[in-house]
Amino acid sequence: MAISSIGLGSGLDVKSIVSQLVAIEKQPLTKLQTQEASIQSQISTYSQIKSLVSTFADAASALTRDSGWNAMSISSTDAASANATVTGIAAAGSYSLEVSQLAQAQTSVSGVAVPATTVFGAGTLAIKVGSKDAVNITLTEGDNTTLAGIASKINDAGAGVVATVVTDSTGQRLMLRGSTTGSETAFTVSTSSGFATAPAGALGFTATQNAQDTKAKLNGLDITSATRDFADVVSGLKFTASKVTTATGPVGITVASDTATTKKNIQTFVDAYNAINDLVSSSTKYDVDSKTAGLLQGDATALNLQNMLRNVIGSSTAGGAFATLSDIGIAVQRGGTLKVDSAKLDKSLAADAAGVKNLFANASADESAKGLAVRLKALTTQMLAFDGTFNSKTDALTSADKRNGVEQSKVNARAAALEKRLNAQYSALDTQMASLTSLNSYIAQQVTNWNKSS
Repeated sequence: MAISSIGLGSGLDVKSIVSQLVAIEKQPLTKLQTQEASIQSQISTYSQIKSLVSTFADAASALTRDSGWNAMSISSTDAASANATVTGIAAAGSYSLEVSQLAQAQTSVSGVAVPATTVFGAGTLAIKVGSKDAVNITLTEGDNTTLAGIASKINDAGAGVVATVVTDSTGQRLMLRGSTTGSETAFTVSTSSGFATAPAGALGFTATQNAQDTKAKLNGLDITSATRDFADVVSGLKFTASKVTTATGPVGITVASDTATTKKNIQTFVDAYNAINDLVSSSTKYDVDSKTAGLLQGDATALNLQNMLRNVIGSSTAGGAFATLSDIGIAVQRGGTLKVDSAKLDKSLAADAAGVKNLFANASADESAKGLAVRLKALTTQMLAFDGTFNSKTDALTSADKRNGVEQSKVNARAAALEKRLNAQYSALDTQMASLTSLNSYIAQQVTNWNKSS
């Protein structure tokens, strides 16, 4: 029965009455929905804080590693001819690199050009690279024994050479090139049997380029390499030769401490900390002017997190030239943020870079001597752990959100039951009122008829 029909018998605006009574029953939803929005906003805010703490953990971790402090800059007087790269912990220094020979792979070409359709027949080629055992490449009568087929067989054999068919005005030849450079990769090619239909000399190879090492002098010391890189000559450095320099003279290569990278790592650390501090501060404050509270105003977890980080940032490290961040030019500002005095930090790094590193990265077993970055790495790791601050708080908020959803469902269920009950009651009332009205009309009609008859 449609709700809109209820009330016809009674003359009451039943739809309005039921709607108002159901609205009263649903009043608790307003508070629950406000709480739900607040809980979900808190979950979102904690997710943002967790992300910022993760970024800060990475920045702190970078300052605990040698690579965060041992950055070096490299300059070359002729980078197109020779240069260097840092591969590990390297010392500052100046180097002179004179290149007399560049490493190359052997290239050999078959002696007689033949038409592309020439068939060589079945046979076996033996390719021996350096001191390795020879690799036999066998072609049978069913194989493609043109130069293209032979090249394909060689490339499939993994013999240490790459085969290519080259074409000129006289026909085709087979070109073999060593897969790697260096004098020890020189190779020989022989035909141990077969190839009965091969033209004379078609599988006889002549070296057009010999395999050789790179030869150079580093600060007067003779050095050689099978490649164009010298990776093991100076600890932490790899020198690369690109051109012979005997005509132009030695290339000067300078390796120096790169304080710019160190400063960048420190600034990244400061920025990451400030981002956490700003978000937590704005989320927990009460704005007197607007009389509004932050999403996490009074939240003990957020305030405790901020205080723990601030305590480490403001602590000191024993046993080094610099005890606190302010000693190297990083000061705490009003509101708890950090600010870097670039000039003072430059001066500290120039005077005692090891001391600045110690302030951050000292891994001493003595807690009072541990570097600030080491302590912060441990603290943030604990916060971000599976059973740490964030997961515990998020789990609690998620549980509260679920309970809120259950309460909303209960309110909606009660309201729906009330609406159904009221509609049933008013429907029954309508039926009774309609019956009474009908009876009243009948009696009135009977009285009228009786009066007429009398």
